[in-house]
Amino acid sequence: MKRNIPILTTVDCILRKHFLLCVLVVFVALLFQGCVSTPESSDHQLDAVDPHEDMNRAAYDFTDRIDRAVFMPIVNTYIDYVPNAAQRSIGNFYDNLSYPNVVLNDFLQGKFKQGFQDTLRFAINSSIGLFGLFDMATHMGLQEHDEDFGQTLGVWGVTPGSYLFIPLLGPSSQRDVTGIPVGLLTNALFYTGLIIGSPITVPLGFLGALDKRARLVGPMRVRDEAAIDPYLFVREASMQQREFLVNDGKLPLDLYYEPFQDNPFNKDGKK
Repeated sequence: MKRNIPILTTVDCILRKHFLLCVLVVFVALLFQGCVSTPESSDHQLDAVDPHEDMNRAAYDFTDRIDRAVFMPIVNTYIDYVPNAAQRSIGNFYDNLSYPNVVLNDFLQGKFKQGFQDTLRFAINSSIGLFGLFDMATHMGLQEHDEDFGQTLGVWGVTPGSYLFIPLLGPSSQRDVTGIPVGLLTNALFYTGLIIGSPITVPLGFLGALDKRARLVGPMRVRDEAAIDPYLFVREASMQQREFLVNDGKLPLDLYYEPFQDNPFNKDGKK
């Protein structure tokens, strides 16, 4: 029996370290199972974009309640009492931790020059910039980029599929949800957790979530003040933003002018 104790201790340690990854994998599996079993609505135009709207709205409402009850009071205190310079350094630190994901997807998309530049950017900010607290690379002319695995799939022709709202994580799609585990495995904080353990990484993870939510205060204020239906506002804004990122800001004109391919002022419908 005593011989089994070290084995059990080792297994318990492994399970603790990989707990977040296990939860994520199970959640994604259940999410896709729920999507498959969700009945289609009678509105075929809506089905093409958001066939699981009931499920997504429930996830959105749950996340919004948690956000308003838990995160917003903390975020407001964070914004009021933490100096702007410190907030920028905290944001730079977490951006740098996740930047290997950008580098990886640069190369997966065939952007080799950008990939080498982003590799250099990560190296400079991790060293001279004191683990990313200071964005020295931008001052050296190495601009920040935003790439992820969902964008990579989009670049290679994978369509977004159905819109998904993931509880506590936010808007996504059947294509972009695959970027969640890739982003996790390319984040330096994940490996820090495997080496150091949860006493350090849990507070760092919470501070990262707080920083991310603080950056969304402006857009969320616009949502609350301008949107008749906040759910639809978030859905349309997130889908347009993803399309913008996939195309590197060079959107085809028909995305904007498709309803007006014919001159609306010409009675005969001719241009």
